[in-house]
Amino acid sequence: MSDRIEQLIARIDLQHSGKRLDQALATLFPDFSRTRLQEWVREGRVSLDGEVVKKPRNRVAGGETVALQALLGDRVECRPEAIPLDIVYQDEALILVNKPAGLVVHPAAGNPDGTLQNALLHHDPELVRLPRAGIVHRLDKDTTGLLVVARTPAAHKKLVELLQARSVNREYRAIVVGVLTAGGMVDAPIGRHPLHRTRMAVVKSGRPSVTRYRVLERFRGHTLLQVNLETGRTHQIRVHMASIRHPLLGDPQYGGRPRLPAGAGIPLREGLRGFRRQALHACRLGLAHPVSGERMEWQADLPEDMADLLELLRRDALA
Repeated sequence: MSDRIEQLIARIDLQHSGKRLDQALATLFPDFSRTRLQEWVREGRVSLDGEVVKKPRNRVAGGETVALQALLGDRVECRPEAIPLDIVYQDEALILVNKPAGLVVHPAAGNPDGTLQNALLHHDPELVRLPRAGIVHRLDKDTTGLLVVARTPAAHKKLVELLQARSVNREYRAIVVGVLTAGGMVDAPIGRHPLHRTRMAVVKSGRPSVTRYRVLERFRGHTLLQVNLETGRTHQIRVHMASIRHPLLGDPQYGGRPRLPAGAGIPLREGLRGFRRQALHACRLGLAHPVSGERMEWQADLPEDMADLLELLRRDALA
């Protein structure tokens, strides 16, 4: 089946005056990535007050009517599936899920079903009314931890705005290779890898990306970090930590082969070699409730595999 074109019309609020066109579009059409919107601008699929604009960097005045000719591929049909969910919190506007390792967030090429989106549609059939069943941000397949889902259109819009304003606090626990002497910050743009298109990388043409980290525990060849995101790019923590030569333990894309501390005992060697996912867990999430405005925060304990690995590293450090 061929792609289809859907015309979308919106008005740019005066509060966006002076912003780049692609920034304003990302706010108006949150279902589409900023990268895709930029491509459509360059292809001449966006007009302001009837005039085609082909430069994403152009500034908007506010008050313009924008018309977007969205080029949509065939949608992957997402059906409800009875997949168990670890629901941390739920009310009329939100669902907080503690995602396990191995669960893809939403269907895509190669993962047509068995996703968190399928599970959410079974848990709450009304989510079919919302883009991606209310999912407003992602965790990688093998990253564990907290993920917020909207249950109403109003909550969805507000959560997207909070994420764009960087008002959602997201804290992670990460085990990285090597011993860091102190915490720090990585401020480096992230974009698609120029050669390996399924990977991300630090590239000059990438989007601004900021990751802060703090040392919690040091071991003989690894470090446990608290990591906080100021931006939310694809694979951000994994790419940033690899860029400073401290990749996440077990990361299959950015981590390389397992590195064993000299003289490590059999239990630790087996534990490190057997840990085949990035050691990354979204442990804390805080935001202003989209309806009440009340500041709320949730926590999720480390998954068993990371907790067991930390215990092995601690025993090795004391040996």
